[in-house]
Amino acid sequence: MPNSLFKALAFLVCIASISGSLYAAEFISVKGDRMYAGHKPYYFVGTNYWYGSLLGLEKDRKRGIERLQNELDFLKANGVTNLRLIAGAEGRGMLNGITRVGPPLQPDLGKFDERVLEGLDIVLNEMRKRDMRAVIFFSNNWEWSGGFQQYLIWNKVISDEWLTKKPTWDELRDLVAKFYSCEPCKKGYAAQMELVLGRFNKLTKRRYIEDPTVMAWELANEPRPMRPAANEAYKNWIADTAAAIKRRAPKQLVTIGHEGWIGTESVELFEEIHRDANVDYVTIHIWPKNWGWLPGGKLAEGYQSAVEKTIQYINDNGRIAEKLRKPMVIEEFGLPRDGLSFDPAASTKYRDDYFKTVLSYVREKPYIAGANFWAFGGTARPIKGQLFWKTGDEYMGDPPMEEQGLYTVFDSDISTLEVIRKKARSL
Repeated sequence: MPNSLFKALAFLVCIASISGSLYAAEFISVKGDRMYAGHKPYYFVGTNYWYGSLLGLEKDRKRGIERLQNELDFLKANGVTNLRLIAGAEGRGMLNGITRVGPPLQPDLGKFDERVLEGLDIVLNEMRKRDMRAVIFFSNNWEWSGGFQQYLIWNKVISDEWLTKKPTWDELRDLVAKFYSCEPCKKGYAAQMELVLGRFNKLTKRRYIEDPTVMAWELANEPRPMRPAANEAYKNWIADTAAAIKRRAPKQLVTIGHEGWIGTESVELFEEIHRDANVDYVTIHIWPKNWGWLPGGKLAEGYQSAVEKTIQYINDNGRIAEKLRKPMVIEEFGLPRDGLSFDPAASTKYRDDYFKTVLSYVREKPYIAGANFWAFGGTARPIKGQLFWKTGDEYMGDPPMEEQGLYTVFDSDISTLEVIRKKARSL
Protein backbone atom coordinates (compact mmCIF):
# COMPACT_ATOMS: atom_id res chain seq x y z
CA MET A 1 0.00 0.00 0.00
CA PRO A 2 1.44 3.45 -0.91
CA ASN A 3 2.49 5.42 2.17
CA SER A 4 0.22 8.35 1.27
CA LEU A 5 -2.84 6.08 1.01
CA PHE A 6 -1.99 4.43 4.32
CA LYS A 7 -1.78 7.85 5.99
CA ALA A 8 -5.10 8.91 4.48
CA LEU A 9 -6.84 5.77 5.73
CA ALA A 10 -5.31 6.21 9.19
CA PHE A 11 -6.55 9.80 9.25
CA LEU A 12 -10.09 8.71 8.34
CA VAL A 13 -10.08 6.02 11.03
CA CYS A 14 -8.87 8.61 13.54
CA ILE A 15 -11.62 11.06 12.56
CA ALA A 16 -14.25 8.31 12.75
CA SER A 17 -12.99 7.33 16.18
CA ILE A 18 -13.07 10.91 17.43
CA SER A 19 -16.55 11.59 16.05
CA GLY A 20 -17.77 8.33 17.59
CA SER A 21 -16.32 9.31 20.95
CA LEU A 22 -17.92 12.73 20.76
CA TYR A 23 -21.30 11.18 20.00
CA ALA A 24 -20.99 8.75 22.89
CA ALA A 25 -20.05 11.60 25.22
CA GLU A 26 -23.43 13.28 24.72
CA PHE A 27 -26.29 12.46 27.03
CA ILE A 28 -29.65 12.10 25.31
CA SER A 29 -31.85 15.02 26.30
CA VAL A 30 -35.43 16.11 25.72
CA LYS A 31 -36.49 19.54 24.56
CA GLY A 32 -40.19 19.88 24.00
CA ASP A 33 -41.40 16.87 22.05
CA ARG A 34 -37.99 15.96 20.59
CA MET A 35 -35.02 13.93 21.76
CA TYR A 36 -31.51 15.23 21.13
CA ALA A 37 -27.97 13.89 21.15
CA GLY A 38 -26.16 17.15 21.80
CA HIS A 39 -27.71 19.62 19.37
CA LYS A 40 -28.75 16.96 16.87
CA PRO A 41 -32.26 15.43 16.87
CA TYR A 42 -32.08 11.81 18.00
CA TYR A 43 -34.13 9.17 16.18
CA PHE A 44 -33.50 5.44 16.39
CA VAL A 45 -34.43 1.90 15.55
CA GLY A 46 -33.94 -0.30 18.60
CA THR A 47 -34.74 -3.68 20.03
CA ASN A 48 -35.64 -5.37 23.27
CA TYR A 49 -32.53 -7.24 24.36
CA TRP A 50 -33.44 -7.71 28.00
CA TYR A 51 -31.15 -10.71 28.45
CA GLY A 52 -28.10 -8.74 27.26
CA SER A 53 -27.25 -8.00 30.90
CA LEU A 54 -27.29 -11.75 31.66
CA LEU A 55 -25.04 -13.06 28.87
CA GLY A 56 -21.81 -12.12 30.66
CA LEU A 57 -22.93 -14.17 33.67
CA GLU A 58 -23.14 -17.52 31.91
CA LYS A 59 -21.29 -20.49 33.38
CA ASP A 60 -18.92 -20.29 30.43
CA ARG A 61 -18.28 -16.56 30.71
CA LYS A 62 -16.02 -16.36 27.68
CA ARG A 63 -18.70 -17.97 25.51
CA GLY A 64 -21.43 -15.65 26.86
CA ILE A 65 -19.35 -12.52 26.32
CA GLU A 66 -18.37 -13.60 22.82
CA ARG A 67 -22.03 -14.14 21.98
CA LEU A 68 -22.82 -10.68 23.34
CA GLN A 69 -20.03 -9.02 21.35
CA ASN A 70 -20.98 -10.79 18.12
CA GLU A 71 -24.67 -9.93 18.51
CA LEU A 72 -23.95 -6.29 19.28
CA ASP A 73 -21.78 -6.12 16.14
CA PHE A 74 -24.61 -7.71 14.18
CA LEU A 75 -27.20 -5.28 15.54
CA LYS A 76 -25.00 -2.26 14.88
CA ALA A 77 -24.36 -3.44 11.33
CA ASN A 78 -28.13 -3.59 10.82
CA GLY A 79 -28.69 -0.08 12.21
CA VAL A 80 -30.08 -1.12 15.61
CA THR A 81 -28.52 1.21 18.18
CA ASN A 82 -30.92 1.36 21.14
CA LEU A 83 -31.32 -1.63 23.47
CA ARG A 84 -33.80 -2.20 26.28
CA LEU A 85 -32.25 -4.18 29.16
CA ILE A 86 -33.28 -5.59 32.52
CA ALA A 87 -31.35 -4.29 35.54
CA GLY A 88 -31.84 -7.47 37.55
CA ALA A 89 -34.31 -10.13 38.61
CA GLU A 90 -35.82 -10.66 42.07
CA GLY A 91 -36.08 -14.06 43.74
CA ARG A 92 -35.36 -17.47 42.30
CA GLY A 93 -37.06 -20.64 41.22
CA MET A 94 -40.67 -20.59 40.09
CA LEU A 95 -43.25 -17.82 40.25
CA ASN A 96 -46.81 -18.50 39.06
CA GLY A 97 -45.44 -21.86 37.98
CA ILE A 98 -42.98 -20.17 35.60
CA THR A 99 -39.21 -20.63 35.90
CA ARG A 100 -37.91 -17.11 36.10
CA VAL A 101 -34.77 -15.66 34.51
CA GLY A 102 -31.56 -15.22 36.44
CA PRO A 103 -29.22 -15.24 38.21
CA PRO A 104 -31.16 -12.80 40.41
CA LEU A 105 -29.74 -9.50 41.58
CA GLN A 106 -31.86 -9.81 44.75
CA PRO A 107 -32.14 -13.53 45.55
CA ASP A 108 -33.66 -12.82 48.98
CA LEU A 109 -35.34 -9.71 50.36
CA GLY A 110 -32.71 -7.06 51.04
CA LYS A 111 -29.83 -9.38 50.15
CA PHE A 112 -28.10 -8.50 46.91
CA ASP A 113 -25.63 -10.43 44.78
CA GLU A 114 -23.69 -7.51 43.36
CA ARG A 115 -21.70 -9.87 41.13
CA VAL A 116 -24.83 -9.98 38.97
CA LEU A 117 -24.28 -6.33 38.08
CA GLU A 118 -21.03 -7.34 36.42
CA GLY A 119 -23.25 -8.52 33.56
CA LEU A 120 -24.70 -5.02 33.24
CA ASP A 121 -21.16 -3.60 33.46
CA ILE A 122 -20.14 -5.76 30.52
CA VAL A 123 -23.05 -4.96 28.21
CA LEU A 124 -22.84 -1.21 28.90
CA ASN A 125 -19.10 -1.25 28.22
CA GLU A 126 -19.58 -3.12 24.95
CA MET A 127 -22.43 -0.80 23.93
CA ARG A 128 -20.26 2.23 24.71
CA LYS A 129 -17.64 0.96 22.26
CA ARG A 130 -20.31 0.79 19.55
CA ASP A 131 -22.08 4.11 20.28
CA MET A 132 -25.27 2.36 21.35
CA ARG A 133 -27.80 3.55 23.92
CA ALA A 134 -29.47 1.64 26.74
CA VAL A 135 -32.88 1.85 28.37
CA ILE A 136 -32.81 -0.05 31.67
CA PHE A 137 -35.89 -1.17 33.61
CA PHE A 138 -35.69 -1.85 37.33
CA SER A 139 -38.50 -4.35 37.96
CA ASN A 140 -41.47 -6.07 36.37
CA ASN A 141 -45.24 -6.18 36.51
CA TRP A 142 -45.01 -9.80 35.32
CA GLU A 143 -43.70 -12.99 36.86
CA TRP A 144 -40.82 -13.90 34.57
CA SER A 145 -38.20 -11.93 36.50
CA GLY A 146 -39.81 -11.89 39.95
CA GLY A 147 -41.01 -8.32 39.99
CA PHE A 148 -43.85 -6.93 42.08
CA GLN A 149 -45.28 -10.30 43.10
CA GLN A 150 -41.97 -11.35 44.61
CA TYR A 151 -41.96 -8.32 46.93
CA LEU A 152 -45.53 -9.14 47.95
CA ILE A 153 -44.61 -12.75 48.73
CA TRP A 154 -41.49 -11.76 50.66
CA ASN A 155 -43.57 -9.41 52.79
CA LYS A 156 -46.35 -12.00 53.25
CA VAL A 157 -48.96 -9.78 51.65
CA ILE A 158 -49.83 -12.65 49.33
CA SER A 159 -49.35 -16.37 49.89
CA ASP A 160 -46.25 -18.19 48.70
CA GLU A 161 -48.62 -20.67 47.04
CA TRP A 162 -48.34 -18.29 44.07
CA LEU A 163 -44.78 -19.44 43.55
CA THR A 164 -46.08 -22.61 41.94
CA LYS A 165 -49.77 -21.86 41.38
CA LYS A 166 -50.80 -20.11 38.18
CA PRO A 167 -53.36 -17.34 38.79
CA THR A 168 -56.28 -16.55 36.53
CA TRP A 169 -56.22 -13.10 34.96
CA ASP A 170 -58.59 -11.72 37.62
CA GLU A 171 -56.53 -13.31 40.39
CA LEU A 172 -53.35 -11.82 38.94
CA ARG A 173 -54.93 -8.38 38.85
CA ASP A 174 -55.95 -8.71 42.49
CA LEU A 175 -52.46 -9.84 43.49
CA VAL A 176 -50.30 -7.28 41.70
CA ALA A 177 -52.58 -4.33 42.55
CA LYS A 178 -51.56 -4.77 46.20
CA PHE A 179 -47.96 -3.72 45.47
CA TYR A 180 -48.73 0.00 45.33
CA SER A 181 -50.14 0.12 48.87
CA CYS A 182 -47.49 -2.17 50.39
CA GLU A 183 -44.91 0.11 52.03
CA PRO A 184 -42.27 -2.57 52.73
CA CYS A 185 -42.68 -3.86 49.17
CA LYS A 186 -41.98 -0.41 47.76
CA LYS A 187 -39.00 -0.05 50.09
CA GLY A 188 -37.61 -3.34 48.80
CA TYR A 189 -38.00 -2.12 45.23
CA ALA A 190 -36.36 1.22 46.13
CA ALA A 191 -33.38 -0.54 47.71
CA GLN A 192 -32.69 -2.42 44.49
CA MET A 193 -33.18 0.73 42.43
CA GLU A 194 -30.74 2.67 44.62
CA LEU A 195 -28.17 -0.12 44.39
CA VAL A 196 -28.24 -0.01 40.59
CA LEU A 197 -28.15 3.78 40.41
CA GLY A 198 -25.18 3.83 42.77
CA ARG A 199 -23.19 1.26 40.79
CA PHE A 200 -19.61 2.06 39.70
CA ASN A 201 -18.91 0.24 36.43
CA LYS A 202 -15.65 -1.65 36.84
CA LEU A 203 -15.00 -1.61 33.10
CA THR A 204 -15.92 1.92 32.04
CA LYS A 205 -14.57 3.36 35.31
CA ARG A 206 -17.59 5.57 35.75
CA ARG A 207 -20.85 5.43 37.64
CA TYR A 208 -23.92 4.34 35.75
CA ILE A 209 -25.51 7.73 36.40
CA GLU A 210 -22.51 9.42 34.76
CA ASP A 211 -22.55 7.23 31.65
CA PRO A 212 -24.15 8.69 28.48
CA THR A 213 -24.57 5.12 27.21
CA VAL A 214 -27.58 4.95 29.54
CA MET A 215 -30.25 6.94 27.75
CA ALA A 216 -33.03 6.29 30.24
CA TRP A 217 -34.11 4.55 33.42
CA GLU A 218 -37.51 2.86 33.50
CA LEU A 219 -39.57 2.34 36.63
CA ALA A 220 -40.56 -1.16 35.54
CA ASN A 221 -41.59 -3.30 32.62
CA GLU A 222 -45.26 -2.50 31.95
CA PRO A 223 -46.32 -1.32 35.42
CA ARG A 224 -50.13 -1.42 35.56
CA PRO A 225 -52.44 -0.45 38.42
CA MET A 226 -54.24 -3.71 37.56
CA ARG A 227 -57.41 -2.65 39.44
CA PRO A 228 -59.08 0.80 39.47
CA ALA A 229 -59.06 0.71 43.27
CA ALA A 230 -55.25 0.93 43.11
CA ASN A 231 -55.16 3.99 40.84
CA GLU A 232 -54.37 6.60 43.50
CA ALA A 233 -51.63 4.53 45.13
CA TYR A 234 -50.29 3.75 41.65
CA LYS A 235 -50.12 7.42 40.69
CA ASN A 236 -48.34 8.28 43.93
CA TRP A 237 -45.79 5.50 43.46
CA ILE A 238 -45.01 6.62 39.92
CA ALA A 239 -44.58 10.25 40.98
CA ASP A 240 -42.42 9.39 44.00
CA THR A 241 -40.25 6.89 42.12
CA ALA A 242 -39.72 9.09 39.05
CA ALA A 243 -38.68 11.96 41.33
CA ALA A 244 -36.26 9.71 43.24
CA ILE A 245 -34.60 8.51 40.02
CA LYS A 246 -34.35 12.03 38.62
CA ARG A 247 -32.68 13.26 41.83
CA ARG A 248 -30.02 10.55 41.54
CA ALA A 249 -29.62 10.67 37.76
CA PRO A 250 -30.41 14.22 36.57
CA LYS A 251 -28.38 13.85 33.35
CA GLN A 252 -30.37 10.85 32.15
CA LEU A 253 -33.97 10.43 31.07
CA VAL A 254 -36.71 8.82 33.13
CA THR A 255 -39.76 7.04 31.77
CA ILE A 256 -42.40 4.66 33.14
CA GLY A 257 -42.16 1.66 30.81
CA HIS A 258 -45.83 1.86 29.95
CA GLU A 259 -47.97 0.08 27.34
CA GLY A 260 -50.23 3.00 26.51
CA TRP A 261 -53.77 3.60 27.70
CA ILE A 262 -54.55 -0.13 27.53
CA GLY A 263 -52.21 -0.55 30.49
CA THR A 264 -54.21 1.84 32.65
CA GLU A 265 -57.59 1.04 31.06
CA SER A 266 -58.02 4.81 31.05
CA VAL A 267 -56.81 7.47 28.63
CA GLU A 268 -57.12 10.07 31.40
CA LEU A 269 -54.94 8.14 33.85
CA PHE A 270 -52.34 7.43 31.17
CA GLU A 271 -52.15 11.14 30.41
CA GLU A 272 -52.01 12.12 34.07
CA ILE A 273 -49.05 9.91 35.01
CA HIS A 274 -47.07 11.07 31.95
CA ARG A 275 -47.74 14.71 32.71
CA ASP A 276 -45.32 14.46 35.65
CA ALA A 277 -42.31 16.75 35.11
CA ASN A 278 -39.93 13.93 36.09
CA VAL A 279 -41.25 11.67 33.32
CA ASP A 280 -39.33 12.75 30.23
CA TYR A 281 -41.11 10.81 27.50
CA VAL A 282 -44.12 8.63 26.75
CA THR A 283 -43.87 4.94 25.87
CA ILE A 284 -46.33 2.55 24.30
CA HIS A 285 -46.29 -1.19 23.60
CA ILE A 286 -48.38 -2.92 20.93
CA TRP A 287 -49.36 -6.61 21.08
CA PRO A 288 -51.99 -7.60 18.46
CA LYS A 289 -52.00 -11.31 19.34
CA ASN A 290 -51.87 -10.90 23.13
CA TRP A 291 -54.62 -8.28 23.06
CA GLY A 292 -57.01 -10.35 20.95
CA TRP A 293 -56.70 -8.26 17.80
CA LEU A 294 -56.40 -11.42 15.70
CA PRO A 295 -59.89 -12.96 15.74
CA GLY A 296 -59.70 -16.65 16.48
CA GLY A 297 -55.94 -16.30 16.79
CA LYS A 298 -55.64 -16.52 13.00
CA LEU A 299 -52.87 -14.31 11.65
CA ALA A 300 -53.67 -14.21 7.94
CA GLU A 301 -57.41 -13.68 8.42
CA GLY A 302 -57.04 -11.07 11.15
CA TYR A 303 -53.95 -9.27 9.92
CA GLN A 304 -55.56 -6.28 8.22
CA SER A 305 -57.81 -5.60 11.20
CA ALA A 306 -54.79 -5.80 13.50
CA VAL A 307 -52.93 -3.25 11.38
CA GLU A 308 -55.87 -0.85 11.49
CA LYS A 309 -56.08 -1.18 15.28
CA THR A 310 -52.32 -0.66 15.56
CA ILE A 311 -52.47 2.56 13.57
CA GLN A 312 -55.40 3.76 15.66
CA TYR A 313 -53.54 2.90 18.88
CA ILE A 314 -50.41 4.79 17.81
CA ASN A 315 -52.50 7.82 16.90
CA ASP A 316 -54.62 7.71 20.08
CA ASN A 317 -51.59 7.61 22.36
CA GLY A 318 -49.71 9.99 20.08
CA ARG A 319 -52.33 12.66 20.65
CA ILE A 320 -51.57 12.47 24.37
CA ALA A 321 -47.82 12.84 23.71
CA GLU A 322 -48.53 15.84 21.46
CA LYS A 323 -50.79 17.39 24.09
CA LEU A 324 -48.10 16.94 26.76
CA ARG A 325 -45.39 18.18 24.39
CA LYS A 326 -43.27 15.11 25.07
CA PRO A 327 -41.55 12.61 22.75
CA MET A 328 -43.02 9.14 22.36
CA VAL A 329 -41.25 5.80 21.84
CA ILE A 330 -42.94 2.63 20.57
CA GLU A 331 -40.73 0.51 22.79
CA GLU A 332 -42.35 -2.90 22.33
CA PHE A 333 -44.12 -4.31 19.31
CA GLY A 334 -44.18 -7.80 17.89
CA LEU A 335 -46.00 -10.24 15.67
CA PRO A 336 -45.67 -14.04 15.34
CA ARG A 337 -44.28 -15.74 12.26
CA ASP A 338 -46.65 -16.80 9.49
CA GLY A 339 -49.00 -19.58 10.57
CA LEU A 340 -48.19 -18.72 14.21
CA SER A 341 -45.14 -20.96 13.83
CA PHE A 342 -42.27 -21.03 16.36
CA ASP A 343 -39.88 -22.50 13.80
CA PRO A 344 -37.10 -20.07 12.76
CA ALA A 345 -37.38 -21.48 9.24
CA ALA A 346 -41.03 -20.37 8.90
CA SER A 347 -41.76 -17.35 6.71
CA THR A 348 -42.32 -13.85 8.11
CA LYS A 349 -44.37 -12.17 5.40
CA TYR A 350 -46.92 -10.64 7.78
CA ARG A 351 -44.35 -9.76 10.42
CA ASP A 352 -42.18 -7.96 7.86
CA ASP A 353 -45.11 -5.91 6.65
CA TYR A 354 -46.15 -5.16 10.23
CA PHE A 355 -42.65 -4.01 11.20
CA LYS A 356 -42.57 -1.78 8.14
CA THR A 357 -45.86 -0.19 9.16
CA VAL A 358 -44.86 0.48 12.78
CA LEU A 359 -41.35 1.70 11.95
CA SER A 360 -42.76 4.11 9.37
CA TYR A 361 -43.98 6.33 12.21
CA VAL A 362 -40.48 7.02 13.56
CA ARG A 363 -39.58 10.60 12.62
CA GLU A 364 -42.46 10.75 10.13
CA LYS A 365 -44.37 11.96 13.16
CA PRO A 366 -41.57 14.14 14.55
CA TYR A 367 -42.42 13.47 18.19
CA ILE A 368 -42.01 9.69 17.72
CA ALA A 369 -38.31 9.32 18.51
CA GLY A 370 -37.88 5.61 18.06
CA ALA A 371 -39.21 2.08 18.06
CA ASN A 372 -37.79 -1.04 19.75
CA PHE A 373 -39.03 -4.27 18.18
CA TRP A 374 -39.63 -7.33 20.38
CA ALA A 375 -37.25 -8.97 20.40
CA PHE A 376 -33.79 -9.89 19.19
CA GLY A 377 -32.76 -13.52 19.70
CA GLY A 378 -29.49 -13.45 17.82
CA THR A 379 -27.84 -16.84 17.44
CA ALA A 380 -30.12 -18.69 19.90
CA ARG A 381 -32.64 -21.17 18.52
CA PRO A 382 -35.66 -22.97 20.03
CA ILE A 383 -35.08 -26.57 21.09
CA LYS A 384 -37.11 -28.92 18.90
CA GLY A 385 -39.93 -30.59 20.78
CA GLN A 386 -39.66 -28.16 23.71
CA LEU A 387 -42.01 -25.17 23.78
CA PHE A 388 -40.89 -23.31 26.90
CA TRP A 389 -37.58 -22.12 28.29
CA LYS A 390 -35.77 -24.11 30.97
CA THR A 391 -32.85 -23.13 33.18
CA GLY A 392 -29.64 -23.54 31.21
CA ASP A 393 -31.24 -22.96 27.81
CA GLU A 394 -30.00 -20.15 25.60
CA TYR A 395 -31.81 -16.87 26.19
CA MET A 396 -33.71 -15.41 23.27
CA GLY A 397 -36.32 -12.70 22.97
CA ASP A 398 -39.25 -14.70 24.32
CA PRO A 399 -39.36 -14.81 28.14
CA PRO A 400 -39.96 -18.15 29.91
CA MET A 401 -43.77 -18.02 30.00
CA GLU A 402 -44.01 -17.67 26.21
CA GLU A 403 -43.33 -20.25 23.53
CA GLN A 404 -39.71 -19.92 22.48
CA GLY A 405 -39.66 -18.49 18.97
CA LEU A 406 -43.07 -16.84 19.28
CA TYR A 407 -41.89 -13.25 18.76
CA THR A 408 -38.11 -13.57 18.49
CA VAL A 409 -36.26 -12.10 15.52
CA PHE A 410 -33.25 -14.32 14.82
CA ASP A 411 -30.05 -13.41 13.02
CA SER A 412 -31.27 -15.63 10.15
CA ASP A 413 -34.45 -13.57 9.54
CA ILE A 414 -33.05 -11.87 6.45
CA SER A 415 -36.27 -10.24 5.18
CA THR A 416 -37.20 -8.82 8.60
CA LEU A 417 -33.68 -7.49 9.10
CA GLU A 418 -33.83 -5.79 5.70
CA VAL A 419 -36.96 -3.90 6.80
CA ILE A 420 -35.16 -2.85 9.99
CA ARG A 421 -31.95 -1.90 8.19
CA LYS A 422 -33.78 0.12 5.55
CA LYS A 423 -35.58 2.20 8.17
CA ALA A 424 -32.39 2.70 10.16
CA ARG A 425 -30.62 3.98 7.03
CA SER A 426 -33.40 6.52 6.45
CA LEU A 427 -32.74 8.01 9.90
